[in-house]
Amino acid sequence: MRQSWKGWNGLIGALILACLPTGTLQAAELQRASHLAVEARQAASAGAPLVIIFSRADCSFCKTVKRDYLRVLAADPRYAGRVVIREVAQDSNAPLQDFSGRPTTHAIFAKREKIRLVPVVAFYGPDGQALHEPIVGARLPDFYQSYLEDAVDQASLALKKR
Repeated sequence: MRQSWKGWNGLIGALILACLPTGTLQAAELQRASHLAVEARQAASAGAPLVIIFSRADCSFCKTVKRDYLRVLAADPRYAGRVVIREVAQDSNAPLQDFSGRPTTHAIFAKREKIRLVPVVAFYGPDGQALHEPIVGARLPDFYQSYLEDAVDQASLALKKR
């Protein structure tokens, strides 16, 4: 009998999250971006990109990417303390400071980044420069975690070269 990788990815992610000590799941929740310059410097000091998911409240694919892939990445010991993951809500007027420290909103920042369709997972350096091509859409569920991990690793290498 042949098992699909999608089922295994979900099962592995659920097992990782279920095995976390009490209170750790809260830490694995994605935070909304608030001060991009500070968050990007925090990530760069750990040698990793700032990972931003651009999403919308009504986007089921966004929920899947956050739950099944980004939260799993945040909980993965290989990336613990290295990646900083934040969410920018394309449909929100929540306040945000951009990479230059200027006040803006989530929606305006997403528009300036030319985000049209979501989900988009983007990888930034400390000055707001893109370190890797963003992952647009949900792609193939069987391979999404691999795409994500490869993009984080490649963005980390690009950061080291700067």
